[in-house]
Amino acid sequence: MRKRAMGTAAHLAALSALAVAVTACGGGDKTAPSAAPTGSSSATAPAAQGGKLVIWADPNRVKALKPFAEQFGTENGVTVEVKEISKDNQQVFLTASQQGSGPDIMVGAHDWIGNLVQNGAIDPVNLTEEQKAAFPEIAMKAVTFNGQVYAAPYAVENIALIRNTDLAPDAPATIEDLVAKGKALKAAGKVKEVLCLPVAQKGDAFHVYPIFASGGGALFGTTSTGDPDPKKVLVGSADSVKAFDRLKELGEKGDGALKTSITNENYIATFAAKKCAFLISGPWAMGDVKKGGFPYDITAVPSFKGGKPATPFVGVQSFFVAAKGKNKTLAQEFVANYVTNKDVAKALYEADPRPPALTAALQEVQASDADAGKFMEAGKSGFPMPAIPEMAAIWEPFGIAEAAVVKGGDAAKSAAAAQKAIDSSLKN
Repeated sequence: MRKRAMGTAAHLAALSALAVAVTACGGGDKTAPSAAPTGSSSATAPAAQGGKLVIWADPNRVKALKPFAEQFGTENGVTVEVKEISKDNQQVFLTASQQGSGPDIMVGAHDWIGNLVQNGAIDPVNLTEEQKAAFPEIAMKAVTFNGQVYAAPYAVENIALIRNTDLAPDAPATIEDLVAKGKALKAAGKVKEVLCLPVAQKGDAFHVYPIFASGGGALFGTTSTGDPDPKKVLVGSADSVKAFDRLKELGEKGDGALKTSITNENYIATFAAKKCAFLISGPWAMGDVKKGGFPYDITAVPSFKGGKPATPFVGVQSFFVAAKGKNKTLAQEFVANYVTNKDVAKALYEADPRPPALTAALQEVQASDADAGKFMEAGKSGFPMPAIPEMAAIWEPFGIAEAAVVKGGDAAKSAAAAQKAIDSSLKN
């Protein structure tokens, strides 16, 4: 996210905002930054009816939305304002909602949903069955919470394996194949790193999750409806300990594929500079990758030989209808009938190239950008980022455990410490 509001530095910032939001609603200090957007740009149409529809979005989306906001305003006889929020988007929206000064529509990541619903900040979105069918199943699953649809998806993103095909012509069938090729290239002096995947000193659960999952690890058990169950944290389970052991084997005292010296600040640049053949990242990396000037391909992150599928987290950028907005009927109309419009979806893609969630838009985009389709293909069996508020308790303890085992620490002790910290935070 991000670069992505959901891995990469910007994605992690969104996760940090989620953690702050959970703290704010948990009975602690509720002092928050001003709810007013830090910057704004507006698209205004004559207000024949005297009404106003207010949309809040991040800088990349504001410009793309303006012409459609103007069109909508003209058709409905209202003024439409598109205002920019440049940071802490979820917390700013939540604070404004509580103060009664928020927008009618908010643009953000689907994994905000649980926290926003818990705080009464958003309403279900009224999509028809035909509209729902226009999106891939994973996108609709991501925006569904407690059996209700709470957003209209507009972009789907996930990480994949990006490889320099000059250095690695063939896609590795397994993680073991990837590591073997990376080590051979390093031994030959052709690369500096076996794999470019950020770990840093505090770990990075988002990027390592496909490998952890393939090793048999899990974050939560599931409810009877198949949703993540925060009362069943599995980070310290026997299977997860085995997965942490697999990460240790890939780490600094093992294969050297995972290293704390590789961070969100340098992993994409290292790959783009041809210093490693394999990069695990998302669409947000492609601008830098293309500047590298070498041929590349995008495929799914491979699994361990005989392991479980390497399922990446899937993030869905979405439009929400604010529960305390002043013009909820028009907000529903805009989200249900404009966001699901192919032209709007393509304009949003052109403003920030993340694969469109709308199938018809993706099909057209693929004609000029094959990468979009390849990322979607790589994430087709992915796992929607859990939208439950309790997910915020996972990131830091998991990351600390990941970094510890990558450095050669004991997997069982690291997993147990993470489990204890998460259970304590959730009062399990």
